[in-house]
Amino acid sequence: MTPDRQRRSTVRNRITNGLDRLAAGVQRRFEIDRRALAAFRIALGALLLVDLLRRARKLETFYTDAGVLPREALYSDYSPLYSYSLHAISGEAWVQALLFCVAGVVAVALLVGYRTRIATIVSWVLLISLHLRNPMIINGGDVLFRMLLFWGIFLPLGSRWAVDARRVDRDRQSPTVVSVGTMAVLLQVLLMYVTNAIHKTQSDEWMAGEAVVYIFQADHFTFLLGNVLADQVLLLRAFTYAWMGLILLSPLLLLLTGFGRAAIASLFAGMHLGMLVTLRIDLFPLIVVAGLLLFYPPRAWDGAVAVSARLGIAAPLRRALERLQTTVPVLAVPEFDVPDVDRPRAPSLSAVAARGRVLFATVIPWLLLVLVVLSNGEAVGYTEVPDPGAEILDTLQADQSWRMFAPNPTSTAQWLVVPGELEDGSKVDVLHDSEVDWDRPPNVDTTYDTARERKYVSNMRYADNENHRSYFANYLCERWNRTHETNVETLTVYGMSDRSGPYDEAPDVTEYQLIEYDCSGEFVQRDT
Repeated sequence: MTPDRQRRSTVRNRITNGLDRLAAGVQRRFEIDRRALAAFRIALGALLLVDLLRRARKLETFYTDAGVLPREALYSDYSPLYSYSLHAISGEAWVQALLFCVAGVVAVALLVGYRTRIATIVSWVLLISLHLRNPMIINGGDVLFRMLLFWGIFLPLGSRWAVDARRVDRDRQSPTVVSVGTMAVLLQVLLMYVTNAIHKTQSDEWMAGEAVVYIFQADHFTFLLGNVLADQVLLLRAFTYAWMGLILLSPLLLLLTGFGRAAIASLFAGMHLGMLVTLRIDLFPLIVVAGLLLFYPPRAWDGAVAVSARLGIAAPLRRALERLQTTVPVLAVPEFDVPDVDRPRAPSLSAVAARGRVLFATVIPWLLLVLVVLSNGEAVGYTEVPDPGAEILDTLQADQSWRMFAPNPTSTAQWLVVPGELEDGSKVDVLHDSEVDWDRPPNVDTTYDTARERKYVSNMRYADNENHRSYFANYLCERWNRTHETNVETLTVYGMSDRSGPYDEAPDVTEYQLIEYDCSGEFVQRDT
């Protein structure tokens, strides 16, 4: 071999070796342990059940024609997409309760890993339908929840710790999975942090270390430990800097592997669990923790399994799973299986079936992943989503912006006072069924039954579509007249706020008349 040929061969070998190392490095960063996928599936199933139970407390208020958004209002005020919600087929409470029960049964199937992919698809469809029924109460946690479920469709969630695992030959499976689906779900969590971090860097309060101090002054958000920490200004400043530093380092969730990745995932999980006991932001912290489970490497799961065995937890769980696997019937329902990269294709598949598998397992998730990345880029002003892509995202409810407490946090507590005049001339607070009280509540959080009620009130108060105020007023009229002997004739909805900052001694309470409403259905006056 001539010297020139030898040099060219050496260069080619180096390039090939470099590309192989790069590919191996990328694969290590996007592979997920099958036990992590199983824990993720169990977490999603449990969260679906908890979410349904929490929403059921206000089922009539938020999901029926007797509530704050009747179907007629939904159809008139929102795009035709919202009319396709399964929860909009009827305005009766019993129909909504039935749909909630169906969703609960499917969530249990997902939790135990029975017909896992079908259960994931149906759970995602029902969750999207629920969100479309009342967009006024949707929060960032809901957006992440439906995206995690969506990407779960393309993952082998039933290959471990599942009823479906009885059909799996574990000797032919690698302990980890890497695919477009694993890349998409890991990037989804990372995109949430990165996009939110960019929003926060545009905020003076976040960059100056004051944001968490301000947030904890809005006591319609704080509860439990949050009410205790509200006056600890120095500690809250430290939390502000710690959180900003952590989300700015969030790319390490993908760049690191092994112990480093487990450590930073644990830091994020710890911060979110801290939010769970300080801020009333519904299930958002637990939903994020469910996504973070996917970042833990095999060594971490080896340790978790060993600890559970020492504590005597593993054996009873294994026996319970074995009983499920032997007693649950195998239904003749097709499973839309997505091949892992390490699973060979069956040579007997027809060309059409093979193309369908490639379309479902590769082309579709790749396309949607690109659109999701563009959606996050558009949220921070870096790019735009093409119109066809925007329509796809809108249809799948996959567009996202991640502005949680950014760019500008609020220190303003918000509540409502709704004086109404009854037929006998007396006055009462129609919302709270009490005497009219204009004083600031000692703890504004207690004026809301649920975090979704607080979210609705905030959206109703500041909605561009002022019709929502009339829907709310009409709901209060009908609710009162349905449950009291003396009817209410007129009511006025006031939005109350304290304009206090973290360093003001006395709150400056202000009131805004949102709407004056005649319970016969006529508007009297509307101010903003």
